[in-house]
Amino acid sequence: MPRPSLKETNFKFPGQLNLYRGKVRDVYTFESSLVMVASDRISAFDVVLPKPIPYKGQILNQIASEFLNATAHIVPNWLESTPDPNVSIGKKCEAIQVEMVIRGYLAGHAWREYRDGKRSLCGVPLPDGLKENDKLPEPIITPSTKAHEGHDEDISRSEILSKGLVLEEDYILLEQYTKELFQFGTNVAAERGLILVDTKYEFGKHDGKIYLIDEVHTPDSSRYFYMQGYQDRQDNNEKQKQLSKEFVRQWLIENGFQGKEGQQVPEMTDEVVNNISDRYVELYENVSGNKFVPPKEIDLLARVEEHIRKVL
Repeated sequence: MPRPSLKETNFKFPGQLNLYRGKVRDVYTFESSLVMVASDRISAFDVVLPKPIPYKGQILNQIASEFLNATAHIVPNWLESTPDPNVSIGKKCEAIQVEMVIRGYLAGHAWREYRDGKRSLCGVPLPDGLKENDKLPEPIITPSTKAHEGHDEDISRSEILSKGLVLEEDYILLEQYTKELFQFGTNVAAERGLILVDTKYEFGKHDGKIYLIDEVHTPDSSRYFYMQGYQDRQDNNEKQKQLSKEFVRQWLIENGFQGKEGQQVPEMTDEVVNNISDRYVELYENVSGNKFVPPKEIDLLARVEEHIRKVL
C-alpha cells in the first residue's frame, strides 16, 4: 500500500490573514498567532525536490515539539499547542534575520570551507591539521543570514553588529541561548548513543522579548553521528555513520546536482522516496527515543484541516 504524504495545503480559515508557503512548511498567519503545517516536501541546496517524502513532516514536527517543550526552561519558545502530528500553533514572533548555527565538529559546509583552505569561518579562527568530522576544540557559533530566496550566507558577529541586524545586548543573549541549547541537545543525544555534530536555532521577538522559534534539534536542522564506532572511523579515515539530511545531499551530489544553474534534479523513483522515508523513521526513533507511529489515515489533508478547525 502506498504511504500517504502531504505535499501542500491551501486552507481558508476564519480570521486568517495570510498563507506563506516556505520550502517545507505552510504557515497560516492570524492576528496574534501562527499555524504551522509541516508538509512532506523536502529541500536540499535551497531547492524543493519534486516529490514529497512520506512521514517526513510528522517526524520533524514531533521531534521539534518534543525539544521545544524540553528546552522551555532554557529559553521561552513560540509553541503553544500541537493539535495534529503535522501541525504546531503558537505565538506570532517577528523573526530575527540571523540564524544561529553552532558546530561541535568539522562537518558539512564547515568542512568544505576548511578543505578549500579557509582557516576562519564567520570570523572564528580554526586550527590547522583538522580532518573531516574531527571534534573541534570547543563548539563555535557560525551565524548565517536568513535568505528569503537563494542561499543563506555566512556572516560574522562583527558584521551582524555593524550592520545593525541585531542589537548587541540581544546578540549576547542569542549566543548564550545557543550555547545552552546546544549543550542540552548534546547531553540528550549522548543518552541515545548519538553525537550532536552541529545545528541551527532561529529566534524571534514577541512583545519585545526573545523567543526560540521554528524547529529544534530535528534532522533537518541538525546533524547527528552514531557515537558507537565514531573514533574508530575517524582513526581509519572512514566516513561517519550519520543521522541527518546529509544523506539526501550526498545522493544528489553523486547524481550531479548541487542546486547550481543548469543542473537537473535526478529522478526520484518510488524506491528512492521510500528509502528516504525509511531513513527519516530511523532518525525519529533514534533522536526521540520513541517508536514511530505512522498515520492510519490515507487523507492527511482532511485530518490536518479538521484538527486545525477544532482549535481555532
